[in-house]
Amino acid sequence: MKTARFEMTAAVTPKAERSVTGGHPWIYDTEITSLSGSREPGGLVDVIGPKGAYLGTGFYSPHSKIRIRLVSRNANDRFDRTFWSRRLRYALDYRRAVMGEDFRCCRLVFGEADFLPGLTVDRFGPLLSAQVLSVGMERIKGMIFEELMAQLEQSGERIDGIFERNDVAIRELEGLPQEKGWHLLPGREPPASAVTEIEENGVRYLVDVENGQKTGFFLDQKYNRLAVKQLARGRRVLDCFTHTGSFGLNAALGGAQHVTAVDVSESAIAMARENARRNGLDEKMDFVAADVFELLPKLAQEHAKYDFVILDPPAFTKSRRTVDAALRGYREINLRAMKLLPRGGYLATCSCSHFMEDGLFRRMLREAAADAGVQLRQVEARQQGPDHPILWNVPETDYLKFYIFQVV
Repeated sequence: MKTARFEMTAAVTPKAERSVTGGHPWIYDTEITSLSGSREPGGLVDVIGPKGAYLGTGFYSPHSKIRIRLVSRNANDRFDRTFWSRRLRYALDYRRAVMGEDFRCCRLVFGEADFLPGLTVDRFGPLLSAQVLSVGMERIKGMIFEELMAQLEQSGERIDGIFERNDVAIRELEGLPQEKGWHLLPGREPPASAVTEIEENGVRYLVDVENGQKTGFFLDQKYNRLAVKQLARGRRVLDCFTHTGSFGLNAALGGAQHVTAVDVSESAIAMARENARRNGLDEKMDFVAADVFELLPKLAQEHAKYDFVILDPPAFTKSRRTVDAALRGYREINLRAMKLLPRGGYLATCSCSHFMEDGLFRRMLREAAADAGVQLRQVEARQQGPDHPILWNVPETDYLKFYIFQVV
């Protein structure tokens, strides 16, 4: 056993030891058998196994069921500014490698997948939008943000400011308040506006990092939207749960004959309409504020003519307890879409919930197709973009399922 370096030491169960040695960074409250030391929220704690072997060091979260989030399994690491700077450099170098020209608009830090637990940072051109979701990361965020800005600017990237979107309920599980606002960097004034323009797949959007959903814009579907764009030429497209209109805009720019974009939110429809106008696509698109669950059967009764339907719903489940209800929701919209499409039509469908595992989602699609009396010819099976990397030993990082089918 190595000598403990911190005031806190936690001994854990054999189950937790197996999980940690298998590569998972979380230790739950029920997996801790003893805890000695200061128990300071966000402090560093050494973790030892049942026989005293060192397993790793992590952030201590006294209010969360995820009691410890490991940051390292290396007994020789020193958790100083150099350590965190190195972690950030690895994250940025990875995005430069996998995103290429799209580095200007991508996720720069994806929490546990970048070994920076509880931190999300998205880049929208000159603005960064960040969420800090663990009390340990909250304690060091000032230093983290300074290092991140310095590394980006040293490589020639222009960054005007960092907006913190900490207005999420999950922070309360860490004993942290919900809040949002510009992070004040030493010697710098925050930008005058939290709105910026980005371009993705040739489509221009206004992004509001203060008031937009999550961090301002959903970046994880970037290349899935491109796949839709490449398939849309000459087709009549129904884009369901359109939000800012992103899938529909890609389809219209890709040469769709016409696109109908649907969302239950009037404000989302207004934003989607403005994005269409901004891209000169408003004459190829119309917008409907409606509940998709009610609209799809109505369109079928009216014999509406669409040959490409896109289903990009919000997460129907955020816990294992509600998976069965979510399956019913996914089945309903996919069944209705399959019935609406003619033979030879195309369906793009997805789930952004980690708890809706791929096997469950695929089974639901097979059952919906059987009930609709159709077969599904798979065109593509996709996931989140590479700027949202998946660690195979951390299943929580694998959340987005995206399929394109031809209905035959």
